[in-house]
Amino acid sequence: MKLDLITKLAKQPNQSYLRTLLSKPRSPQTPQIHVLPKAMYSSSPHLPEKKGLIQWYLRMLEVRPIFTKAVSSSLIYAAADVTSQMITMPPSGSIDFVRTTRIASFGLFILGPSQHFWFSFVANALPKRDVVSTLKKIVMGQLIFGPIINSIFFSYNAGLQGENGHQIIARLKRDLLPTLMGGLMYWPLCDFLTFKIIPVGLQPLINSSFAYLWSIYLTYMAGLEKAE
Repeated sequence: MKLDLITKLAKQPNQSYLRTLLSKPRSPQTPQIHVLPKAMYSSSPHLPEKKGLIQWYLRMLEVRPIFTKAVSSSLIYAAADVTSQMITMPPSGSIDFVRTTRIASFGLFILGPSQHFWFSFVANALPKRDVVSTLKKIVMGQLIFGPIINSIFFSYNAGLQGENGHQIIARLKRDLLPTLMGGLMYWPLCDFLTFKIIPVGLQPLINSSFAYLWSIYLTYMAGLEKAE
């Protein structure tokens, strides 16, 4: 019987032979392979990305870190100066936008970039996040970064107002030490939270956010009359 079947199939045309093979029932043990679309597991850049302000800001920090931190600092300082003017403004007064522009330019050109390099330096010098390392970072900020950046701030703002060298020095003698002493009552706690909890890339933003309240006081000091 097997020999007759083989002889019969051999005499059939090729198409009939293929049709006979294809019509053979599939074994129930044959596994079914389901192939997922490539887009389900590939890392293609065409896949939809997370949207939102936070995701966009984090992306900008990766692409343009210095520029992003500079703009963030500028906006925060501008908002702080406007708030400071509104608090101290007489009822018949108005916002001095020239003064606000001066303060905002300091955040854009000086504070934002300097914060980027300072926090990167501190993170590399003291990479640990334990309490001792965090306290060391705070001391470094109070002894090095704070006095330098506040001195630059008063000098920069006074110079843009047209004050000469002697007047700038007199202003520093009058305003710098009280400002630093006031900072000792505010910044250590803010710095502890920043260095202990916040990632390095976000530390300038958080620091500038803490600086909003501080800048209200700082811009008030910078807006005082010339020191004679």
